[in-house]
Amino acid sequence: MAELLSLADAQRLVLEHARPLEAERVPLERAAGRVLAEPVAAGVDLPPFPSSAMDGFAVRAADTDGAPVTLPLAGEAAAGSPLAGPLPPGRAARISTGGVVPEGADAVVPLEVVEETDAGILFRAPARPGDHVRERAGDVRAGETVLEPGAALGPAQVAALAAAGVSEVRCTKRPRAAILVTGSELRPPGAELAPGEIYESNGLLLAAALGSAGAVPAQLGVVPDEGAELERALERALLGFELVVTSGGASVGPHDLVREALRGLRVEEAFWGVAMKPGKPVAFGVRRDHLVFSLPGNPVSALVTFELLVRPAVNALHGLADPLPAFGHGTLAAPIARNAHRLEFVRARMRTGEDRTPVLEPLAGQESHMIARAAPASALVEVEPGDGELAAGSTVRFLRL
Repeated sequence: MAELLSLADAQRLVLEHARPLEAERVPLERAAGRVLAEPVAAGVDLPPFPSSAMDGFAVRAADTDGAPVTLPLAGEAAAGSPLAGPLPPGRAARISTGGVVPEGADAVVPLEVVEETDAGILFRAPARPGDHVRERAGDVRAGETVLEPGAALGPAQVAALAAAGVSEVRCTKRPRAAILVTGSELRPPGAELAPGEIYESNGLLLAAALGSAGAVPAQLGVVPDEGAELERALERALLGFELVVTSGGASVGPHDLVREALRGLRVEEAFWGVAMKPGKPVAFGVRRDHLVFSLPGNPVSALVTFELLVRPAVNALHGLADPLPAFGHGTLAAPIARNAHRLEFVRARMRTGEDRTPVLEPLAGQESHMIARAAPASALVEVEPGDGELAAGSTVRFLRL
């Protein structure tokens, strides 16, 4: 039997074949969740004028040097309604947060530290030039790059582009992903079950996971364990989708037909089997630019292999700068036995410890078919192969779910 591939080598092979898709123009209001394909420059200075950081009074700082001093009002600079003309010497202007600091003024004094009198505004302490003034282009200058290619667009990124005057961006296309679930024993949830039948859950699992990764998932249904029908379904999927994900039929039993079907369709096998638990019988292949993942049928195995292999492929198709899973470090709440031969990922519930460090509590029932037991899990704890166990209190790597 051939030696199983390491997870790191499997991820490397996946990323070697997952090239960013072509770009398309996307209106900014629909760009959240997308990934930039090109750098984006600011269309304006931001702020586009010197503006006030406080509600208060705009002054020439030199006019307050003899504080306490009273300065007559010259008018008001509200947000969107600048003061007409420059600020005359020896005067103050009422100003709102975000209002244009008038020409001639170089400081803003907060409302709370002055007193309004019949004669004007009493300043008890001198202001300093620049106090509470947001300088023009203090955030970014027109023409400067706001975001680089490979940036994921979340709320802060979309807001930054909008503030910089950007209305449209070029993003990589969302990969279209076909989901094929195999198994003659599978029935849709809610249907009447005959002896030996079970409800199908992996299609929904994979559709939700692919959608969360930014792909466009399409469930193509359940294919029975029949070679010719499986090959026809795979051929249709390969013609219409950049990514094909199958579940089930990837092991070595007499009804595990996916490998033979993929060979018949000239899918070049990159690997078949990875030294990890759960998820050992996971496979990956390529036909031209189409990526094909064959995931195990056990639902927890499908979940784990998706997070460690399929999601990075989707990230790479988007052009994300760092497509691999982002592991954190936390403290183990209970001991975990090591697997002598394989890297293992243990489902755990994560909480925050007294020192704000993540604490990982392994869940009972780690078998790969126990999806109900896995439902409360919020993290996968990485356990390197070896003898003995990881003791409670050990520092471990974990992946958020």
